[in-house]
Amino acid sequence: MLKIGYGAAGLAALAALTAGPANAQLLTHKDISLAMAVTMARTAIETCKGQGYRVSATVVGRAGEIIVQLRGDNTGPHTVENSFRKAYTARTFRAPSGELAQRVKDNPTLGLIHLTNVIANQGALPIKVGDDVIGAAGASGAPGGEKDEACIKVGLDKVADQLK
Repeated sequence: MLKIGYGAAGLAALAALTAGPANAQLLTHKDISLAMAVTMARTAIETCKGQGYRVSATVVGRAGEIIVQLRGDNTGPHTVENSFRKAYTARTFRAPSGELAQRVKDNPTLGLIHLTNVIANQGALPIKVGDDVIGAAGASGAPGGEKDEACIKVGLDKVADQLK
């Protein structure tokens, strides 16, 4: 028979963990609406299309969940997954996905690259309200991540007035 004993310090610590402050409040935050996500993704796809690039775009929310994912006409089958992974990476690290690509170049053994859904490719930007990262948007399919990112930037700019 196993006996577990708690000293006074252990009981005090347990009580501190289970009892919340009397003035505890719910967290409040802003999230990306479906309408905003659709606008960002469609604008990015149309912008790239106007430049002769066929891309897919994904917008993720604050927990990295897909809000909207659009596959552009005549895009490669990989572009949907890749746009998601770029967006997820930008959300996870609260920075453009290209920054992780640079970090991996500087340190090829960087363990972060092995996390699920993380990819070291340019083409996604975080979506912010002030300093709060509420999601990210990514594109894939243009010949170069800098072109994907430029199209995403146009999509984010389209809703910038709503991100306040």
